[in-house]
Amino acid sequence: MFALALAAVTVVDGDTLRIDGERIRLLGIDAPEIHGCRPGRVCVPGDGNASKRSLQGMMGGRISVQRVGQDRYGRTLAQVYVGERNVACEQLRRGQAQYVAKWDNGGRLAKECR
Repeated sequence: MFALALAAVTVVDGDTLRIDGERIRLLGIDAPEIHGCRPGRVCVPGDGNASKRSLQGMMGGRISVQRVGQDRYGRTLAQVYVGERNVACEQLRRGQAQYVAKWDNGGRLAKECR
């Protein structure tokens, strides 16, 4: 895990961040799409922009990243914390994302969000 006191953080959508240029996908969750669901895909229902705003609202303070691996798009899979708060767990609590067990390597997020 590493901590970033003054990192350049950009929220891409409700489950993806860019931290100092590195694309980071939050482990174990899926958030609504901002630009709609492409044909042939099953997407999480909801307002993608609201989900993004929810995640943006959490991005203040010391950010810690616990890397787990990479997804098929080359993004880093990670658990991200602001202070002691796991932002994926908070997105779930707020109803801004859904838990996806097959994307939760080893059930790490499920354990964390109890």
